[in-house]
Amino acid sequence: MLHRLRDRLATGRLSPLARKVRGNNLTYLSPAKLLSLEAVLRRVRRNGADGDYLEFGVALGGSAIVIASNCPAGCTFHGYDVFATIPQPGPEDDARSHQRYVEISSGRSPGIGGDPYYGYLDNLYERVCRSFTAFGLPVDGVHVSLHKGLFEDTLDPADIRPVAFAHIDCDWYEPVRYCLDALRNRLTPGAIVVLDDYGDYGGCRKAVDLFLTKTGEFRVRRLSPHAVLERVRQPH
Repeated sequence: MLHRLRDRLATGRLSPLARKVRGNNLTYLSPAKLLSLEAVLRRVRRNGADGDYLEFGVALGGSAIVIASNCPAGCTFHGYDVFATIPQPGPEDDARSHQRYVEISSGRSPGIGGDPYYGYLDNLYERVCRSFTAFGLPVDGVHVSLHKGLFEDTLDPADIRPVAFAHIDCDWYEPVRYCLDALRNRLTPGAIVVLDDYGDYGGCRKAVDLFLTKTGEFRVRRLSPHAVLERVRQPH
């Protein structure tokens, strides 16, 4: 009951864009997470952080549309996803992660509001592109660029431009670890990283905790409803 009340209150504080994204069944983010995401995007602008805006784990494109809408002129939103059923978890992931993957891979995962689960759609990439266009954000490779494939195949750390914001929503230990390591040297002063699954899956939490211990370059602004890390020091 408390959870429903919190979501109802958060929904009332969302921007019209975020409410429309939710109304169109385009995001799995709870109202509380979406509200926090919008607040973080405002903070990135206040921080004066320079660079592109990235999302890892685009799914149906809802949070990506919100992020891209907040991406300043002259910068690019990059969205990374396999645009298919997600890869399986690995040995560093917890039992809950493996149970969730069994549900997904068996074809039993529900979608949003009675819709099919996004990972079962054959034309997911095309659907996401159409959604971006419907919100006035054509995937033109200039302001909005989508990258289809595994992160290690589509994200070369050597090619990453400076980054002001990243939303990492890819569930398991290995992809979260890869994204954090790839971004570490490209995140500019005041940049913020949001880890969507920190409180949901043990592998994500482990990857984040190890990264924080290893680097010492980020302030943890909060861990609920998702983890929010802000760069405070540059790498040595």
